[in-house]
Amino acid sequence: MAKLKGKILAGKVLVKPHEAEEKTASGIIIPDSAKEKPQQGTIILVGAAKKDEEMEVKPGDVVLYGKYAGQELNIDGEDYLLMSQSDILYIA
Repeated sequence: MAKLKGKILAGKVLVKPHEAEEKTASGIIIPDSAKEKPQQGTIILVGAAKKDEEMEVKPGDVVLYGKYAGQELNIDGEDYLLMSQSDILYIA
């Protein structure tokens, strides 16, 4: 991962989505056209807390989020999601 420049705004987090599953538990290979978007990722950057909302996540946390959460970004060839902390459903 390249060194990211810039600043995340208050209440926002930058997430690196985990790769989609290649195989099922029974060993069947999933073709690219049938893969679902991953709903799990690792926090990369965290913005400042809002006045009324404490930031509960930190860089390195693994989180689960909604299927359509966040804005997809491509920075230096890497895919990321920029989302509000409130879009995060669970911290693993």
